[in-house]
Amino acid sequence: MIVPGASSQALAAALADELDEPLAAVEYDRFPDGETLAAVPDFDADRAVVVATTDSNDAWVELLQLQDAVREAGATEVVTVIPYMGYARQDQAFEPGHPVSARAMARAASTGADRVVLVNPHEDGVADFFDAHVTICDAAGVLAEPLPDDLVEPLFLSPDSGAVELAEATRDAYGIGEIDYFQKVRHSGTDVEITPSDADPAGRDVVIVDDIVATGSTMSEAVTHLDAGGAARVFATCVHPLLARNARTKLERAGIARIVGTDTVERDVSAVSVAPIVAAAVDAVESA
Repeated sequence: MIVPGASSQALAAALADELDEPLAAVEYDRFPDGETLAAVPDFDADRAVVVATTDSNDAWVELLQLQDAVREAGATEVVTVIPYMGYARQDQAFEPGHPVSARAMARAASTGADRVVLVNPHEDGVADFFDAHVTICDAAGVLAEPLPDDLVEPLFLSPDSGAVELAEATRDAYGIGEIDYFQKVRHSGTDVEITPSDADPAGRDVVIVDDIVATGSTMSEAVTHLDAGGAARVFATCVHPLLARNARTKLERAGIARIVGTDTVERDVSAVSVAPIVAAAVDAVESA
């Protein structure tokens, strides 16, 4: 039975269709003192697939509650799907006395999960923080699906050299195009200069590929730079479209042609679903 977190209801429904499993009725509530409550009053299955993006502190608490609720209801196996793992970028102690927050959250989630499925965590190494078995899904290839069929001399750019594989996967799925990446030079805490390393964007359609768009600052600066370089159209694609605060406005003001994301974080730009990829991972987990 597929058990949706409040932030992953559409993805959970799509996953239920992919796996041909029933979708559990979940109740989300809040007590007068602010404490959350996530319950599954009609759960009746041996296996629970909990699908919960953890894009907020409340979502993390809700995930832990859902894992415990299905165990209480009699589930003998819990597969936890975390489409977007919040705190994954805090994968080290940045200052003396700081926590490794990704490790803390992973350990907490592991207490209620037999197996875990992640979609493009910021660093694959966060899988090592879980005590449960972890399967990592790569959704970069699906970002090509919503792109126009008529891209002109497409150039697929990653925000830095470390994310080139994402751009390559999207380009390979699209079928044609050149790969490049931005070079970042940080002059201060707020002043970051970015330029493409080699390729000339003039007259070409450019697809920027990233794992996460959070504040939109780097992406919008990239769009502005590419527009000044004569790019025909610029598309922003990402696996996890967090689009926090005024990120969407920044990108629209920069002149983006379209923003494309998946449903790991459910936004109006979630143009493609990771459900087939996650379903394959869950099936693989089942047969493991």
